[in-house]
Amino acid sequence: MLGKKELLDKIHHQLIVSCQALSGEPLCSPFIMERMALAAQEGGAGGIRANSPADIAGIRRLVNLPLIGLYKAEYEDSPVYITPTMKEVRELMAVHPDILALDATRRLRPGGVSLEEFVRRIRRDYPGQLIMADTSCYEEGVRAQELGFDLIGTTLSGYTEYTRDVKLPNFALIQEYAENLRTPIIAEGGIWTPDQLQRIMETGVWAAVIGTAITRPREITRRFTKSIRELHL
Repeated sequence: MLGKKELLDKIHHQLIVSCQALSGEPLCSPFIMERMALAAQEGGAGGIRANSPADIAGIRRLVNLPLIGLYKAEYEDSPVYITPTMKEVRELMAVHPDILALDATRRLRPGGVSLEEFVRRIRRDYPGQLIMADTSCYEEGVRAQELGFDLIGTTLSGYTEYTRDVKLPNFALIQEYAENLRTPIIAEGGIWTPDQLQRIMETGVWAAVIGTAITRPREITRRFTKSIRELHL
């Protein structure tokens, strides 16, 4: 098993492809996600981001790339859904993701648990595990660094109630993180074109994640069909 430095080095300056499909989406299947991840690996991806123990276990069988694992789950008492409780953490750790991703916004988790307490529990139960902070604004990035996260992502910019008006990709936040934080930065969210990816990588981020533009054909198709409708033919 690779150590922390070796894992971080393997994804440095790489494209990480997010292979996710939620319940109700046409591609929601561990078999399909493992094949999607294999296609990403053959296309030159340097890492995979995946949701749920089932998908991660399937991807592990076919793909030999660093894997960022998360587990989306909804709870009535909290808007946090990316690896929200220790239940999801335990189930993820059973399939051994290289990096554990979790919501690191300022919002309380289910049961009123703070981010600080949640990180403390993870570090206590899984010492040595790399953890990634999915954040939405600069203050959250600063706090994630203070809490000792190994990587900080812009994943949730545009997806919290206080960042919904942000245009994606959030170049300003990515630049601010890269210039001011010493923790490795993972740029993620709304990257659609190679030109955007090049601009982002030039900021000095550690790596970048692209999901929808590569692995969600329904959303890609909607983007093109919308462009036709806008012509009013």
